[in-house]
Amino acid sequence: MDYRFDTLATHAGYSPDKEHHAMALPIYQTSAYEFESVAHAKDLFELKAAGNIYTRLSNPTVDAMERRVAALEGGVGALAMASGHASMVATFLNLAEQGDEIVSSINIYGGAINMMGVTLGKMGIKVKFIDGDDLSAWESAITDKTKAFFVELIGNPNASIADVEAIADIAHRHGIPLIVDGTFCTPYLCRLKDFGADYIVHSATKYMSGNGTALCGITVDCGTFDFAGNPRFPQYNNPDVSYHGAVFGRDFGNAGFITRLRALILRDLGASLSPFNAFLIMLGLETLSLRMQRHCDNALKVAEFLEAHPDVDFVNYPGLKSSKYHALQQKYLPKGASGVFTFGLKGDRERAAKFMDSLELIKNVANLGDARTLVSHPATTTHSQLSEEQLRAAGITGQTVRISVGIDDIEDILADLEQAIVKSR
Repeated sequence: MDYRFDTLATHAGYSPDKEHHAMALPIYQTSAYEFESVAHAKDLFELKAAGNIYTRLSNPTVDAMERRVAALEGGVGALAMASGHASMVATFLNLAEQGDEIVSSINIYGGAINMMGVTLGKMGIKVKFIDGDDLSAWESAITDKTKAFFVELIGNPNASIADVEAIADIAHRHGIPLIVDGTFCTPYLCRLKDFGADYIVHSATKYMSGNGTALCGITVDCGTFDFAGNPRFPQYNNPDVSYHGAVFGRDFGNAGFITRLRALILRDLGASLSPFNAFLIMLGLETLSLRMQRHCDNALKVAEFLEAHPDVDFVNYPGLKSSKYHALQQKYLPKGASGVFTFGLKGDRERAAKFMDSLELIKNVANLGDARTLVSHPATTTHSQLSEEQLRAAGITGQTVRISVGIDDIEDILADLEQAIVKSR
């Protein structure tokens, strides 16, 4: 039966076990699993049978959470790791090797820019950062070494909206997969597969958890990209020596990417998700739609309040009709534009700091997507490792304050913002 979103969010991936009939997902706090026989162990290690070998590779609690997220995104499979960054690195390394290139929007999380531009660069993978709004820049950046496009649907921190469908069309014309970070939107606000995303990454630490208690990253394979015969990807078309000649682009149907991600990349990087964290994320998913709608509703009210305030210089929220991204928001995010955006008070960096230090209910935190309302100053925290040129390209100034609007009472949020603005004068 084809269930709708909220039913999948509360049921997909797990049914009560036949022995104990537990309704809630059990936490399988184990490192290893008994094999039925020597032959069974051999089949597992050769990828000829599905099952658990060692929790570094898979675990029943983690597997249930992966299945649920895959169901919500409409993917053929998902793989969870210890953090959002771990999932990003693993996804890139599953496509690109030394000498290869990735094209990325500059309108993304600062830590991701640093990881991609510096750490991947040291591995011999070149990342070209472009203006994600300029469709011609995507096409111009392509070479025969390009292995992926990467973009955040809702850019961190300024809530720019990427035209995913148009970017996907460019990528696919050249035999290149599109990776989209869906952390800010979650599958409730946008099912990215429907717009051409091939692989979706999430920091499930954020909205999927919703309570700021567990780190988790997850990659979803939409099953839409065909590696067979694609000259850009010899690693998917040639026999793999570590798995007795398995050809990932041929032998695993449309799940070759996610199979290789687990069998090779997770196996060797070892950034496994703990069963307890998977359990916490699973609890968060049950209320995802309820929370996301409240985040969106509250965020729009906060953005409208700030836009009308005489002390506010700018507001970057695509849900506002004045935003240059409003038409794209209506296309990709008709339920709401999520809860994270930026604004700036009239003045300088010092006023922004005084404003933030004057907040009482709202907390200054590096996280986002929490049930509570949070703020941060990107230029001195999340994007502080960027050069001045990169900050300008990303649209970040000393005035810029990022707010992650929570599910607190909207009147209390607005009152705290107002009193802090007054004190910052």
